Amino acid sequence: MTDINRDRMVEHFCDLVRIDSESGNEQRIAQTLTEQLGMMGFTVHALPVPEHISNGFNVYARLEGTLDDSVVFSSHMDTVTPGNGIEPVIGEDGIIRSKGNTILGGDDKSGIAAVMEAVRCIKEENLEHKTIELAFTVYEEGGLFGSQYFDMSYITSDKAVILDTGGPIGTIITSAPGQQKIVCNIKGKPAHAGLAPEQGISAIQVAADAITQMKLLRIDEETTANIGVINGGNATNIVMPELKIVAEARSLNEDKLQEQVAHMISTFEAAAEKHGAEVEIESSRAYDSFVIDNNHPHVESLKASFAALGHEPVTKGTGGGSDANNFNKKGLTAVNMSTGMSKVHTTEEFIAIDDMVKITEVVKHFMTH
Repeated sequence: MTDINRDRMVEHFCDLVRIDSESGNEQRIAQTLTEQLGMMGFTVHALPVPEHISNGFNVYARLEGTLDDSVVFSSHMDTVTPGNGIEPVIGEDGIIRSKGNTILGGDDKSGIAAVMEAVRCIKEENLEHKTIELAFTVYEEGGLFGSQYFDMSYITSDKAVILDTGGPIGTIITSAPGQQKIVCNIKGKPAHAGLAPEQGISAIQVAADAITQMKLLRIDEETTANIGVINGGNATNIVMPELKIVAEARSLNEDKLQEQVAHMISTFEAAAEKHGAEVEIESSRAYDSFVIDNNHPHVESLKASFAALGHEPVTKGTGGGSDANNFNKKGLTAVNMSTGMSKVHTTEEFIAIDDMVKITEVVKHFMTH
């Protein structure tokens, strides 16, 4: 197998991370990728998303193959903050980092660069390949909105590979939890905290009573729950009249997720009733869980590509969500694979060029076998 064009891939990756594309601001990178994919011979479609989601669009691209199979490769185009003005620095150790005042953006532009370099090599070598479908999404970070709104009418394959996780090359995520968001507004009653505190109903006291009785953090091997944000209060001399709590629950098991959510809601409601407060609770599904059998044919064929190139494939679960959650819900068998990205969502984020080359080789092998 001809080596991946290492310098070209690194240059493309660095060019991509220099494009500002914090979540919601993906117009420029979406347009750039649309042009590049068109020049590579893909049929490209700009798929609109609601304006409140992004100023950009989802990108669908298709390259017809000669092998009797097809696969979707997906990565997201947005980054977390601080993601503007990124300056990639290539160290003598073969590690790419940011200058240190921003993230790097390997999450998830390393996935985009790997897929596109694999295709460039396939075309240069005139290799037979599967029909390749690309789904590049907006606003994955903090909501998975791009995949939620992705127009699936263009996609003909029944399986997908999401390149959007860390860990050693060979990591295949085959299960991820569903997540429920809970917003609880507690309404007590104001009173002067020094003159007549007994005339008030303290929203923070209601919240404290509820939270101390609530099962939180690690519930079991499949389930977690967390109180993430608490906002309320105006002054120390006022019994706190209102309080807003934002919480979440996650589980690989749908029944356990519903049970945990019901427990959290009922605990808030019971505490409010006990103290004579009012409570308003909004509970909404962020995304659903997925569990794929480790022996599924799609997983087995990916394992074979890793093994053929001397990598140890490892299937595992994760505690986080990705576009794989939504694409599984939409009918694709979608796994998430590591590009080697490390310390993502921090200014210490880095990726090894060797790892990028390895995952590109695996993608190329999978596309051509």
